[in-house]
Amino acid sequence: MANINLLPWREERRNQLKQQFFVVLACAAVLGAGVVFLYDMSIQKKIEFQRKGSEFIKAETAKLDKDIQEIEDIKKQRERLLERMEVIQNLQGNRSVIVHLFDEMVRVVPDGVYFTSVEKKGGKFHIEGVADANNRVSNLMRNFEKSAWFKNANLARVTAQDDADSEESTSTFKLSVSEDAPKDK
Repeated sequence: MANINLLPWREERRNQLKQQFFVVLACAAVLGAGVVFLYDMSIQKKIEFQRKGSEFIKAETAKLDKDIQEIEDIKKQRERLLERMEVIQNLQGNRSVIVHLFDEMVRVVPDGVYFTSVEKKGGKFHIEGVADANNRVSNLMRNFEKSAWFKNANLARVTAQDDADSEESTSTFKLSVSEDAPKDK
């Protein structure tokens, strides 16, 4: 029988299988690295998409905050304008009242009484004047009380003034009276 040595063939086959294994292993490693690289790229794209979406939302939120601030400023300006309009309307409505008050003030002043100062603070008139006699001041006070436009006449002071050059004596007075406009105006 012939002497055949199968060992080199087996050794060759083993080396060949080893090479195939390493080639398949290298291909699998390259393929795995490629899959990981592609997966990483897709994740990075999703992250970038989310980041851009977040930046867009932040930018739009900043715009909305600015718009909200502008709306608040406009509301404040509107309130100020409404207050001004209300003041103007009140002034327009009270314009005739002032005329009536001064007209009535002229009617209640008896002869011999002169005002030297008339000042209005709030709803109250502070009046200083000169009268020929004390009874004229009393008449003035009664006329204020009878008037539909005035109330609460309060005499603060009456001082007699003697004039050395003439025989007449005068009285200076200071009083306050509240306005009381009739409801039907």
